[in-house]
Amino acid sequence: MIPVQSLTPKDIVVELDKFIVGQSDAKRSVAIALRNRWRRRQVPSPLREEIAPKNIIMIGPTGVGKTEIARRLATLAQSPFFKVEASKFTEVGYVGRDVESMIRDLVEIAINMVKEEERERLQGLAEANAEERILDVLLPPVSVPPQGGQGPGGVDAFVVKEEDAALNLPEQVKVEDSTREKFREMLRQGKLDDREIELDLAESRSTPMVEIMTTSGMEDMQSNLQDAFSKIFPKKKKKRKIKIPDALKGLTQEEMERLIDMDKVTSEALLRTEESGIIFLDEIDKVASRSSGGHGPEVSREGVQRDLLPIVEGSTVTTKYGMVKTDHILFIASGAFHLCKPSDLIPELQGRFPIRVELTSLGKEEFVRILTEPESALVKQYIAMMATENVELVFEPEAIDELAAIAVEVNEKTEEIGARRLYTVMERVLDELSFDASERGEERFVVTADYVKKQLQDVVEDRDLSRFIL
Repeated sequence: MIPVQSLTPKDIVVELDKFIVGQSDAKRSVAIALRNRWRRRQVPSPLREEIAPKNIIMIGPTGVGKTEIARRLATLAQSPFFKVEASKFTEVGYVGRDVESMIRDLVEIAINMVKEEERERLQGLAEANAEERILDVLLPPVSVPPQGGQGPGGVDAFVVKEEDAALNLPEQVKVEDSTREKFREMLRQGKLDDREIELDLAESRSTPMVEIMTTSGMEDMQSNLQDAFSKIFPKKKKKRKIKIPDALKGLTQEEMERLIDMDKVTSEALLRTEESGIIFLDEIDKVASRSSGGHGPEVSREGVQRDLLPIVEGSTVTTKYGMVKTDHILFIASGAFHLCKPSDLIPELQGRFPIRVELTSLGKEEFVRILTEPESALVKQYIAMMATENVELVFEPEAIDELAAIAVEVNEKTEEIGARRLYTVMERVLDELSFDASERGEERFVVTADYVKKQLQDVVEDRDLSRFIL
């Protein structure tokens, strides 16, 4: 992957093109937004603090790539990314989640991301330490008597020295080192894998389970209490007799946890959340008020918007790891806006999403490209899955055209669900093969246009049936 620092907007679009077909306007907007973050970090203070991210609203029907664009962007930027449906949040007094919980979730994701990076960095050291601990059990080190005062059992030091000379202790140490190296070599070659050793390993569950029926604003009380209990009741160690490969894995994990500096992880995660966090607010249209009545569900919808406003505007949220400022978190909202429009959002919230991008519906040509072009294209996925059953699956170009045409036709006749329709169509076409593949043995199965028509003809022609099946 290209280093994040050198990603230009054109590079970002090229990377997104590998996974997402079409939607050039949306890709262009998110590419500029991502590059602007890098530009802001190059600006000297205090002006840097004044540059706010330009949040984006993506408008378009379901299944056209809104979520995928945001997800791939976060992967590309190596940023903490959290997706949440806006309809999960409700005004205080209604059943729902506290709006600030999405920032806490984003921090948890950042903590896990930084911890994973630390694990990769410390993997070699942790494995080496675990190996030494295994060798200590297999071959306990020789204890060298003290050089002054009294030795073990009250023997005078000079007497011990005389015995050492007679026993030629340094030679014993050399033999010990030689034997240890031989054991190390056998351990690495797997020659000791069948051998069992006795170790003190931490038990996986020693913290009491705490469950609390929480209300809005108290979601993280349960995790805070569990953290407190884990400190009061530290993990107990238990003697276990296990095989060497399992012991190596368990000790590596223990060493990893011991080596990771959680203070450093926490500070880096909080910084990364504030400077490069991305929150994807899906279904933003579901909280837009569709009338000015001011009663019933409209009250709750407007309440959600007013709760979202300070977070998007920039505020400080308390998490169990510390305070997090949301001023420079990038918010990408999306919605179909079938029954309402972005102007139905409260004016203050509209002003915090200055960039609006419309994503277009997908046609036959785009469906053909989605089936074949991306690195994880649907056709490639099915070919790989059938290969596990020793079945060589082949799609003729005409068959792919027919699949795309039928998906478009069903979308027009029933509900428009975009590229997601391809999943249902493909499953229906390959239903028989998927069921029988394990019994077919080695063979070549060619999907033709006629085969696609035969599998789907009845369903497509019967509109009522297609509503249920496709």
